[in-house]
Amino acid sequence: MTAPVKQAREALGARLREVRRDAGLTGRALAERCNWHFTKISKLEHGTQTPSEADIGAWCRACGADAEIPDLVATMRAIESMYIEWQRHMRAGMKRAQSSAVPLYEKTKLFRGYENTVIPGLFHTAEYAASIFAWWADFLALPNDAEAAVAARMERQQVLYTGDRRFLFVLEEQVLHTRVGNTEVMLGQLDRLLAVISLPRVSVGIIPANGRRQCLSQGSFWIFDERLVQIETMSAGLEVTQPREIAIYGRAFALLQASAVFGRPARDLIGRAIADLPATTEAG
Repeated sequence: MTAPVKQAREALGARLREVRRDAGLTGRALAERCNWHFTKISKLEHGTQTPSEADIGAWCRACGADAEIPDLVATMRAIESMYIEWQRHMRAGMKRAQSSAVPLYEKTKLFRGYENTVIPGLFHTAEYAASIFAWWADFLALPNDAEAAVAARMERQQVLYTGDRRFLFVLEEQVLHTRVGNTEVMLGQLDRLLAVISLPRVSVGIIPANGRRQCLSQGSFWIFDERLVQIETMSAGLEVTQPREIAIYGRAFALLQASAVFGRPARDLIGRAIADLPATTEAG
């Protein structure tokens, strides 16, 4: 279980415990009223087991707290949707996964993203994206519809040029040197990055490898307005929707921005990465 899911389960368990205590019931007394084994109460309250809707209904009715049911059920459903396993999410193809994000992108006004390994998808060239999709298809044994997925990703990039959205990104310097595809692919992608950071509503900062850091982030994340944080792991994606947790990522992003360089110094780092590319165009 990943940390955000574990924390969300524990928070839900704490709320269930409060409902029980407010009713003046012991764990054993509640278990008897619900016809459960007494150990189930402990598992639910400590977050080692996620309650079903039926569990929440039985718990609240036994405690005379029917009014709590809708909110607790909504919280439980949010926990279930936090963890999105890639192999399940993309078994219908990577194109569908790309297209499914379009509504979120279209309604978002402020994008904030931190990447520590690869260029953000919104800035990809078709060739760079194709290399990434091909790798994931092989790694996760997914249907390889890379060509269709690339087309969907390119279409999704239209949000950069429409509306009044703002895009704030921070990249680790390593992102500029992570080899994706061959030299031609990397050259095209770094040229594309130089062009993108000149767009009027786009801000891209780069954290120098030897620079002083104000935040020790544990991984890449994107923040969509103040409503959602997306985090990607090797096996799954996580969605954080609790305002308190979103605020933590907002603070982290501000510190990452404070660690980054912008404008001419950022372009110089990109230029240096271009100069470091091998002269040959070996196969990717």
